[in-house]
Amino acid sequence: MWQNLLNWIEYRIPMMRVANMHALQYPAPKNMNFWYVFGFLATIVLVNQIVTGIWLTMNFEPSAERAFASVEYIMRDVDYGWLLRYMHSTGASAFFIVVYMHMFRGMIYGSYQKPRELIWVFGMCIYLALMAEAFMGYVLPWGQMSYWGAQVIVSLFGAIPVIGPDLVVWIQGDYVISGATLNRFFALHVIALPLVIVILVFLHIVALHEVGSNNPDGIDVKKPKGSLSEDEKTKYTIHEYYTSKYDIVDDVVPFFPHIVLKDLVAFCFFLAGFSYVMFFNPEMGGYFLERPNFEIANPLKTPEHIFPVWYFTPFYAILKAVPDKLFGVIAMFAAIIMLFLLPWLDRSKVRSWRYRSGLHKWNLIVFAIVFIFLGYLGGTPQENWKITASQYATVMYFGFFVALFLYSKHEKTKPLPARVTK
Repeated sequence: MWQNLLNWIEYRIPMMRVANMHALQYPAPKNMNFWYVFGFLATIVLVNQIVTGIWLTMNFEPSAERAFASVEYIMRDVDYGWLLRYMHSTGASAFFIVVYMHMFRGMIYGSYQKPRELIWVFGMCIYLALMAEAFMGYVLPWGQMSYWGAQVIVSLFGAIPVIGPDLVVWIQGDYVISGATLNRFFALHVIALPLVIVILVFLHIVALHEVGSNNPDGIDVKKPKGSLSEDEKTKYTIHEYYTSKYDIVDDVVPFFPHIVLKDLVAFCFFLAGFSYVMFFNPEMGGYFLERPNFEIANPLKTPEHIFPVWYFTPFYAILKAVPDKLFGVIAMFAAIIMLFLLPWLDRSKVRSWRYRSGLHKWNLIVFAIVFIFLGYLGGTPQENWKITASQYATVMYFGFFVALFLYSKHEKTKPLPARVTK
């Protein structure tokens, strides 16, 4: 009876066929390592953010008069409200940690190169939407740092010639940061941006599964139809969608259970770290929930130091490194645009840094160190030496992309292996 019911449903909506194509029988390279767990972890954190966010909105009041008090009500009076809020706030930081690691993995193994350019672009769009989502969510508690952080970030758009002042008013919904701004940010944070992120994640996964997953060797396991002999093709049962369009080499395993079990091991370690932060140190010394945010927003009292949450601080340091406000805004957005352009700036014929030159490896390592250093400079009180250091670090940040474009085309690389398991 149940099989007949499932067959009846499957004939009308092919749920199992889609599940086999994109999950159960999806051909994954055998040599996927630790770096390939962060996409799975990002999906888990996204689900956490959506679920906890829905429950938080049930008791949150998006008004300048009641927002701060409603957060206190959630923390003190709602059953397990403190747990939901800390799951959400810790999840926001965890989201950016796994996304940054996911992006860095793409950079070291060249996962943005042909034919995966669109996967990288969709991923960067997700990153940009996450930044907007996190910023608007940070404003909602209506604490001191929320208010003044919004004041600083929104005012940056006023530096844009001609349309800047009108754009600021449009973003704020008022002539100053007010309850109208809070209400507008609440609508975007709860409805619009989560929908955009979910759609982008769907497109990201579909684009990935169309061309196939990359691997540490940077060798395609999906080849054009008719390019492999029968001995080279996979011995595993792969859905007919793949075998009808591609030859699948014998270096793959079905995504379930092989890759899923690996991801679950990583998830256990991730959950242990997440739980430690959530239960024992949710403020993380002030970097996750700044202490000024425990005071209600006061337009007449400016905090001693204003800086964003840690996941924005590298770009904030770039902004502060440029003395002119307009050029600082341009530099900040250019830093993000350069990441979008990475597939076209890297002209190497080899993807993985395993087979690339030592120059590329050092360039990438220095870039990661500079990015972390910029995060430190942008997330701590400003001093003269930090401004100077930010300027040097900003030059080095953009220097990574310039150097990559110059040396990648004529880079001397090691020969690639024929198979990922040899």
